[in-house]
Amino acid sequence: MSRSTDLSRRNLLKLIAASAPLAVLAKGKQIPIGLELYSVRDELKKDRTATLQAVSKMGYECVEFYAPYYEWTTEEAKQVRKQLDDLKLRCYSTHNDRQFLTPEGLTKAIELNKILGTRFIVLAHPGKEPASIDECKQLADFLNRANRTMESEGLHAGYHNHDLEWKPIDGQVPLQVIAANTDKSIMLQLDVGTCVSTGSDPVAWVNSHPGRIKSMHLKDWSPDQGYKVLFGEGVVPWKKLFAAAESKGGVEYYLIEQEGSRYPELETAERCIVAYRDLQNGKSSS
Repeated sequence: MSRSTDLSRRNLLKLIAASAPLAVLAKGKQIPIGLELYSVRDELKKDRTATLQAVSKMGYECVEFYAPYYEWTTEEAKQVRKQLDDLKLRCYSTHNDRQFLTPEGLTKAIELNKILGTRFIVLAHPGKEPASIDECKQLADFLNRANRTMESEGLHAGYHNHDLEWKPIDGQVPLQVIAANTDKSIMLQLDVGTCVSTGSDPVAWVNSHPGRIKSMHLKDWSPDQGYKVLFGEGVVPWKKLFAAAESKGGVEYYLIEQEGSRYPELETAERCIVAYRDLQNGKSSS
C-alpha cells in the first residue's frame, strides 16, 4: 500500500467519524417545544413584551397566542412579529373564537396570522357543546368551509378538543365524528389533559389519526388535582404519547399548557419546560 493511499484512507475514516454525530442527529426528529400563552395570561396582559422575553429566556422555541390577539391592529401585529423574530420565537398557530372563522371574521384572522407567520388558525372551542351527531357534522362543515378559504392564503384550519368532544352521543364520540368529516389537511390539535380526564386513551387516538396531530397541548392531569398538576406530575403516559405522535401523528411542534398551578404563572411555565427537558433527556420516568 502506498503512503498516499494510506493517507487518503485515514482522511476518509476521519471524515466518517466526524460526520457520524450529524448522521445520528439526522435520524432523530427535534420537535420544537412551545408555550400556549394562555398559561401566562395575567402576565401577558400586564406586559406582553416582558412576558415574551421571559418565555424565550426559559428556552421555549415557539408560542401560541389566544383569542385577545384578534383585537390587534395590523401595525401591532407587525410589532409583535418583530419581537418574536428578535427573540427567535416562532408562532405556528393561534387559538380562535368561533366568530373569527366565520366568513365575516376570517379576513382579519388571515391577515393577522400571515403577519405572525402562522400555519394554522385553530378553532379553540365550538361555541356550545354539540347536542347531537348532526351538530357535530355541522361543525365539521363549518371547519371545512373555513379551511377552503384559508388554503388560498397558505394556511389551514385546526380544531382543539376539550373534554366535551370525548363524551359519547348516541354511542358515537363527537371528536371521532368531527375527524371523520373534516378534510385531512385540518389539524386535530390534541389537548392531552382533557382527553385523559375523560378516561380516553391519547396514544390510541394519535395512532388512529396518522398525520393529523400536527401539535399537542401538553397539559397533564391527575384524579386528585385535576389540571393543576405540572407537566409530568399527572397520569399521562408521556413517553408512549411522544413516541406515537412522532412516529404516527405527524407532530410538528409541542405546546405546554397550564390552566393554573400552585406556583405563579412564569414559574409554572419554567418548571414545566425543565420537566419536559428532563423527560426528553431520560432523567424522568414519566
